[in-house]
Amino acid sequence: MKVLLREDVESLGYAGEVHKVAPGYGRNYLLPRGLAVMATPSMMKQATVWRKKADARREQIRAEFEALSARINGTVLTFQARAGETGRLYGSITTQQITDKMNEVLGTDIDRRKVGEHTLRDLGEHKVVVRLSGDFQPEVTVIIASDEALETSETAEEAEA
Repeated sequence: MKVLLREDVESLGYAGEVHKVAPGYGRNYLLPRGLAVMATPSMMKQATVWRKKADARREQIRAEFEALSARINGTVLTFQARAGETGRLYGSITTQQITDKMNEVLGTDIDRRKVGEHTLRDLGEHKVVVRLSGDFQPEVTVIIASDEALETSETAEEAEA
């Protein structure tokens, strides 16, 4: 089945392109959601209009992602957690915790499924990838410090005062 895409479909292609897809995928997913139409000669004439609109929208999104990538690359997030003597955490720092703190610091609304691939279970500095799109994948720096280090620094400050 040949379909003409009305909107960008991440796993398939860009608006205004013609693709051959499985009949079930076209009939049950693309057509009902308005993402595509059947590729008929009359619809092919409208493809140029859809391409122009999609190109303008893609450029706007690209500019937003460039600015957001620059902000994310410069971000450092710090977490305190309990850890054993080997530096292994008793729990973990999840992608949800990283996303929540990053959204709070940057004032954004990034989905947790786009941040990182796994939970962090060791003390130290970690680079976590944020997948905004295929072209933009900035890294946020996550530092995990031990609760004991925090407590000893607080008691040293109290002793000095």
